[in-house]
Amino acid sequence: MIPEKSARVIDLSARLTAFMDEHIYPNEARYYREAEELGPFCTYPVMDELKPKARAAGLWNLFLPESDRGAGLTNVEYGHLCEIMGRSLLAPEVFNCNAPDTGNMEVLERYGTDEHKARWLRPLLAGEIRSCFAMTEPDVASSDATNIEAEIRRDGDDYVINAHKWYTTGASNPATKICIFMGKTDPANPDRHRQQSMILVPMDTPGITVTRSIPIFGYYGVPDRASEVLFENVRVPASNMLLGEGRGFEIAQGRLGPGRIHHCMRSIGLAERLLEGMCDRALQRVAFGKKVADQGVTRERIANARILIDQCRLLTLHAAHRMDTVGNKVAKAEIAMIKVAVPNMACQVADWAIQVFGGGGTGNDFGTAIAYAGARVLRLADGPDEVHRDQLARMELKKRQGRTHPGWTPLVTRLGRNPRLA
Repeated sequence: MIPEKSARVIDLSARLTAFMDEHIYPNEARYYREAEELGPFCTYPVMDELKPKARAAGLWNLFLPESDRGAGLTNVEYGHLCEIMGRSLLAPEVFNCNAPDTGNMEVLERYGTDEHKARWLRPLLAGEIRSCFAMTEPDVASSDATNIEAEIRRDGDDYVINAHKWYTTGASNPATKICIFMGKTDPANPDRHRQQSMILVPMDTPGITVTRSIPIFGYYGVPDRASEVLFENVRVPASNMLLGEGRGFEIAQGRLGPGRIHHCMRSIGLAERLLEGMCDRALQRVAFGKKVADQGVTRERIANARILIDQCRLLTLHAAHRMDTVGNKVAKAEIAMIKVAVPNMACQVADWAIQVFGGGGTGNDFGTAIAYAGARVLRLADGPDEVHRDQLARMELKKRQGRTHPGWTPLVTRLGRNPRLA
């Protein structure tokens, strides 16, 4: 049973929607233009202008469930707000609710020391700096995180890091001052999930080189500042280790659960906006003597889009409710389901929207192409579809193992043969 929206969420939703109408949508074209003209190694002036407005409006740090540092909302409550913010790729950062900063702030909140929080969490919450997360590597299949080869070696009072990372979100942003880095401290440990650790690495540490920005379907800086980064003999204090050696997977699971809810609810907001655009375009354009909205195939796609979006919203809110009531570990099946269902739904709705907009849909005049790019990335980010499907199938099979009677037997055995069919 998904809780009804609280009075507080209704109020925040109305204020968020008003802010989006006044400040976000009118500035989207500028945002994309600045990203294209200035490139991924710059900060964008539009962000610097809008963030103080969001903070002054009380629409800041709405994440961090059950924390006095954020809004203290539950996952369900924040999910409703995340959907509104997800309608625009510009919005999440304006409200200081963007990946990877939200996940990194949650890590610091849960697992950081008082020193870590003072040095890094406080300026992140204030929007004074940004952060990145370094996990994926080019030379191994990083969908299996036990494959990672990054070295974190103890040397006296320090750790020395050597690694080649890529798709390190946010690394090219000059405002990014801290990296949460995952690598191996104990590669010989027979428990493959105890080999890895997470450590805080200041981005101004000697030996770090952001070698290039990686385009996402040709887009640099938007919707993601994916970067390739070299770590060559990077030395950081041993006190930068999070939680202790060998606990990287534990931290990763704590980090990724809420992040998947955020990604999915944002994708639902994006899909809603795409559906609105499909309808408006179909009502305006005429082809073969009648409006595109009167073409049967268009109506079928609009109907299917509505069904898919509502299914995914309910599934995601259900997962959020389970996280709130029984915890992330118990809700892992629900989290796996939304991580597969929602990005696939958003990709499909974006594809249908592109068809309705025609050739213009493949460009950026209507935001459909970049919406597809963002949705398609999420079928890989935080674990590819295949990993989540495999995990989900294993859980289903486990339910049937060890049963004392067969779940299915041939009907003819149960009911006997019908003599008229013999």
